[in-house]
Amino acid sequence: MLWSLLKVVLFFCLVALAAYAAVLLLQAEGTIRVAMAGVEFSLGPLQAAIAAVLIFLAVWTLLALLNFLGAFLRFLFGDETALTRHFGRRRERKGYRALADGMLALAAGEGREAMAKASRAERYLHRPELTDLVTAQAAEMVGDRRKSEEVYKRLLQSDRTRFVGVRGLLAHKLADGDTGTALALAQKAFALKPKHADTQDILLRLQAGQEDWSGARRTLGAKLKHGTLPRDVYRRRDAVLALSEARGIIDEGKSIEARENAIEANRLSPDLIPAAAMAARAYIANNQTRYATRVLRKAWEVHPHPDLAAAYAEIEPDETPRARIGRFGALVRSQPDHPETRMLMAELQIANEDFPEARRALGDLATAHPTARSVTIMAAIARGEGADDAVVRGWLTRALSVPRGPSWVCDNCQNIHADWRPTCQNCGAFDTLSWREPQDGVVAIPNAAPMLPLVVGRVEPPHVDVVPDPHDSHGPTDTPPHEGDLVDPPRTPVTADTPPTATRIPDAEVIVPPDQRDAANRRSVATDDTSENAPPR
Repeated sequence: MLWSLLKVVLFFCLVALAAYAAVLLLQAEGTIRVAMAGVEFSLGPLQAAIAAVLIFLAVWTLLALLNFLGAFLRFLFGDETALTRHFGRRRERKGYRALADGMLALAAGEGREAMAKASRAERYLHRPELTDLVTAQAAEMVGDRRKSEEVYKRLLQSDRTRFVGVRGLLAHKLADGDTGTALALAQKAFALKPKHADTQDILLRLQAGQEDWSGARRTLGAKLKHGTLPRDVYRRRDAVLALSEARGIIDEGKSIEARENAIEANRLSPDLIPAAAMAARAYIANNQTRYATRVLRKAWEVHPHPDLAAAYAEIEPDETPRARIGRFGALVRSQPDHPETRMLMAELQIANEDFPEARRALGDLATAHPTARSVTIMAAIARGEGADDAVVRGWLTRALSVPRGPSWVCDNCQNIHADWRPTCQNCGAFDTLSWREPQDGVVAIPNAAPMLPLVVGRVEPPHVDVVPDPHDSHGPTDTPPHEGDLVDPPRTPVTADTPPTATRIPDAEVIVPPDQRDAANRRSVATDDTSENAPPR
C-alpha cells in the first residue's frame, strides 16, 4: 500500500517537473539555427527539445531493426537466438505435458497409452533418463519383455540411470529363475548403492540360496551398518549364517573350524536350537561336558526340543536308563509341564520298563492334545502293560489320523520341513523356519502304508503246497472235507511271467468307547422298528 502511494506521488512529481521545464522553455529567448545542404532551420527552445527526442527515438528504432535482422539471419543459420529459445520452451512444455500424461496412463494401468505418450515426450524433450523409465514399466505392464529389456540395457549407458537398469534386468532374471546371473546383477547393484534396502535383501536371499555364507554375513553386516536392520535381528540372523557356515565346513572335513563357528552361532543366539545342539556336540567332542550341559539347559529353558534332548543324551552315552532319568531331571526342571518334557520323560520311563510311571509322566497328553508321537508313546505303554492287541492296534490306528505335532514350518509359505535349514525349500525365504504345529492340521503320516503291518497285526506266512512223493505209499486221499473244516482255495503255480495279484489287507480294528457303542445300538434298534412298522409299497 505504501509503495503504491509512493509510485503515485513520484508520477505526479515527474509530470510537474516536465510541465515546469516546458514553461521554462517557452519563456526562454533565442533560437537554434541548423543549416544542412543549403537548407536552414530555425528552432526555438521547445522545438529543439522536441526535435532531440524524435532524433533519439529514430536512432533507437533503427538499431532495434538492425538487431532483429541479425537475429533472423542467425536463426536461419541455426544459431541460438531468442526465437529458437521461444520454440524450445514451446517444445519443452509439450514434452512435459506428454510425459505427465504417460505417467498418469501408467498409473491407470494403460500400458500401451503410456508407451505412446513416452515416445511423444522423447521426441520433444530428448531426455531418455525420464522417458525410458516410463517406457520400460509400460512394456512390462503389457508383457513386452523384449522391449523392456532393451530399454533397461540403454539405461546402463548413463551413470545416473545405471542402477535402475541393473535393477530392471535383475527383476527379469529373478522371474526367469536364473539365480546365477541374478546374483551377479545383485552384487553390481549393491556396489552401486550399498544403502538400498531392497537390494540388500535380494542379495542376502540369493547368497543364502547359493550357500555363500561368508558373503551373506558381509551383506548382513552392511544392513546393520546402514541402519536397515535392528541389532537383535542382526544377531539372530548372523547366528543362522554362522551355523550354516559351520555345517558347510563339517561337510568339508574341517572339524575345528566347524566347532568354532557352531560355538559362535550359539553365543550370538542362545535360543537357536540347531546352534545349541551343534555347539553342545562340539563341546562333547572336546571333552567339555560341563559347557555342553550349560548350553543345552539354557536352550531348553527357552524352547524344549527333541534335538536338545538327543544332544543331552550324548553327554553320557553309556549310562543306565535309571541313571539317565535322574540326569535328565536337571534338564527338564525348568519346563516341567511342557508337552515335550512330558513325552521325553515318558520315553525314558519306557526305556526303564517302568510303564505305570511312563503313563503318569505322559498324563492326558494323548487324549487332550493328541499328536502322532504322544499317541505312539501311549501305544508303547499299553503294550508294555500287557494290554490286549486290539487296544494297541487302536492307538496305532489313531496315530495315523491325528496331527503330526510340532515341526519345522516356514512362517512365510507354511511349508513343512523334515529338519531345520536356513532357507525355505519352497519359497526361498531366509530364516523363516520355526518349531511349531502346522496351521493346516497335517496328519502324522500322509502315506500310511509303512505303518499298516503295525496296525493290522502280524502278517501270516505264505502257504506252501507240498508236492506228494509218487513213490510214497500214502498218497493224497480224495476224502471230502467235513462240514466246518477249513479248505484252502485252489492255487495256481506262479511263474516268472505271471503278473502279481493284489492282496487285500484286512481293515484295522478300531476300539469304540462303550457310550458310543450303546448309542449306535439304540439307533440301530430304532431304525429296525421303524422299517418293520412301515406299510408295504
